[in-house]
Amino acid sequence: MRPSDLPPLRDVIARHGLQATKALGQNFLLDEQLLARIAAIPGDLDGERVFEVGPGPGGLTRAALRAGAHVTVVEMDRRCIPALEELAAAFPGQLRIIEGDATQVDARALVGDGAHIIANLPYNVGTHLLVGWLSAQWQPWWKSLTLMFQQEVAERIVAREGGDAYGRLAVLAQWRSEARIAMKVHRSAFTPPPKVMSAVVHITPGEEPAGVKLPMLERITAAAFGQRRKMLRQSLKGVPGALEALAALSIDPQRRAETLSVAEYVAIARALSA
Repeated sequence: MRPSDLPPLRDVIARHGLQATKALGQNFLLDEQLLARIAAIPGDLDGERVFEVGPGPGGLTRAALRAGAHVTVVEMDRRCIPALEELAAAFPGQLRIIEGDATQVDARALVGDGAHIIANLPYNVGTHLLVGWLSAQWQPWWKSLTLMFQQEVAERIVAREGGDAYGRLAVLAQWRSEARIAMKVHRSAFTPPPKVMSAVVHITPGEEPAGVKLPMLERITAAAFGQRRKMLRQSLKGVPGALEALAALSIDPQRRAETLSVAEYVAIARALSA
């Protein structure tokens, strides 16, 4: 089968009996124009390596392959493997299929440094995977992340200080990366339609601020946002040296967690990492 002969995704799903499974957090995208737009978000993929989690019937995989990428997919739903094997036959040498749990595989070992991660992430593991990729050694092995989330989660990732969506996930995503919502996707685009809207987040790594240890930043944000309605003088009192760091940085201890910028959290963590 040639790429031009591939049947519509809806036909692939029907022929292989691939009804989406709620237990696996599956919602399939079938609009190939939309899928092509998502695959284009990281830029030109011709000759690039792509790692994809949970490809399902292979809609986003098709788009990346058609863009010229060499794609490695990890799929734990065995029902989807025959459909993906058909794609591998249509794009010789471009697609490698790993049957397994993406939370248990070593993606870096599979695809090597400099790969793009592109995925319509299963809702039940999306945040877990993102946190793992953002917590990796810096500079990270991945070149960019292009990930579909529930819109509420996407807004938490890109949130700025001062809003209810701003929290630990925003600080983790932004203290050494650039994160933006690249596209919003209506629930009607999925089969079956989820109950919520979705959005694609694009993240590119930046320079890591000097003198900051990630465990300290995580400790500070966990304490601050764990009691986000309390003043910092109360929420951070259990972190040795934190109140002294606030004073040294001229940060008012009567402020609350959501009012501090990412840069201010980085400054506190740097002072305590010394």
